[in-house]
Amino acid sequence: MIVIGFSDIHGQTAAMDRLGNILQKADVVVLAGDITHFGNHRHAGRVAESARRYAGCVLGVPGNCDYPAVAAYLDQEGINLHAESRVIGDIGFAGLGGSLFTPFHTPNEHSETEVRRFLSGAAAGLPENLPFVLVSHQPPINTRCDRIRSGRHVGSRVLREFIETRQPLVCITGHIHESVGTDRIGKTTIINPGRFGRGSYAYVEIREGEASAEVRPIA
Repeated sequence: MIVIGFSDIHGQTAAMDRLGNILQKADVVVLAGDITHFGNHRHAGRVAESARRYAGCVLGVPGNCDYPAVAAYLDQEGINLHAESRVIGDIGFAGLGGSLFTPFHTPNEHSETEVRRFLSGAAAGLPENLPFVLVSHQPPINTRCDRIRSGRHVGSRVLREFIETRQPLVCITGHIHESVGTDRIGKTTIINPGRFGRGSYAYVEIREGEASAEVRPIA
C-alpha cells in the first residue's frame, strides 16, 4: 500500500497537479490538517477536489486553522478521520484533528483531556492487532517533529502515550511548519512533511505489515 500525506496545505493547491502521476499510484491520500487558511466549506472542497482529481481515496482531519465548516465538509463527504477510523484493505486509518492550545487562539484547539477522548474514539473501531496509520495534525511531544524555532517541544504528551501503547505503523503529522522530518517512537515512524505550499509531502509504503516513510520534495 502507498500512502501520500499532505499537511498544512492552507488552501494552496498549485503544486497538486505536479503530483498527479504520484497521486494516481497512491492507494490512500491523507490531508493532515490545516486544509484551509481559516477557510470555509467551499475552501475545503477546493483542496479535497484537487486531490480527488487524481486519487481514488482521500481522507483527512481538520487542523487548528480550520473552522468547523471544514470538519462539516469532511463529514458530508464521508472522509473525516477526526476521532474516527477506517479499514482499507488490511490497514487501518485513525485520526486526530485540531491542536493543543496555542498563543494565537485559532479556531480548533483542544485540551489534553479532549485529545485523550478523541484518540479513544479513533481507536475504538480498530481491531487490537490491526496495523494502522495515525493521521494527527498535532504532533506527539519530544520528537524532531514538534520543535518550534526556540527549540522548545510543543507536542502532545497524551498523543505520545497513545503511540507508545498502540504503536501505529506511521504517524503522519504537521502543525509545526519548521519541524520537517522524521523520528521514531518505538516501532512507529513519526513524519512531518512540512507546509505543502513550500514543496514537500510524506511518502509512505507499507508491505507485509512494515512501513517505510520519507519526506519527499515536489519535483
